[in-house]
Amino acid sequence: MTAPRTTTAAGPPPLGLRERKKIKTRQAIRTAAHALIEEQGYDATTIEQIADRAEVSPSTVFRYFPAKEDIVVTDAWDPAVTAELRARPAHEPWADTLRYVLRTALDPGRAEESAVLRLRTRLAVEVPAVRARMLENAAATGRLLREALAERSGLDPDSLELRVFSMSVMGGLMEVGHYWAETGHRDDIRELVDRALHVLEHGLPAGKH
Repeated sequence: MTAPRTTTAAGPPPLGLRERKKIKTRQAIRTAAHALIEEQGYDATTIEQIADRAEVSPSTVFRYFPAKEDIVVTDAWDPAVTAELRARPAHEPWADTLRYVLRTALDPGRAEESAVLRLRTRLAVEVPAVRARMLENAAATGRLLREALAERSGLDPDSLELRVFSMSVMGGLMEVGHYWAETGHRDDIRELVDRALHVLEHGLPAGKH
């Protein structure tokens, strides 16, 4: 997933030179990895090749990403999404809030980011190491989601109910990604997210007998 655009009245303070360089380096490593994987496949792509393409040292790659799968899986959308969740009206139904925030995050107008999302979901289906790392990442994202929803609802973030709900959302989103990749990315992923949220909100549709 990609980071939605969020706005505030004052706006965040400008980043210093050091932070801007870190962001630029992380993005260069990601861009290099994505390009190489598209060209030659995940298994054939090495950290050394990624470093060479990004014009950094292998040790710099490892400084930012502990393993190759982290380059594919990790992104900066979590803080932006949870910030937007917190900004939504407190009276808004949870399904409407999630639907709005996720539709914003999955804006198809940014072609480059959409291509990265397609690659990421395809690798989650094809590469066990990537799929395992995505499961770990989903658990961390679920905690952020739980905290954001707790602030809006007034519920205890450690309650069983909020834990189950948050991880149900994360599990549903992961399955959306897998389904999207397995069906050749032919559907609008935002519509698939809507269908997943509808199931969480209303339960399974009636079966055919």
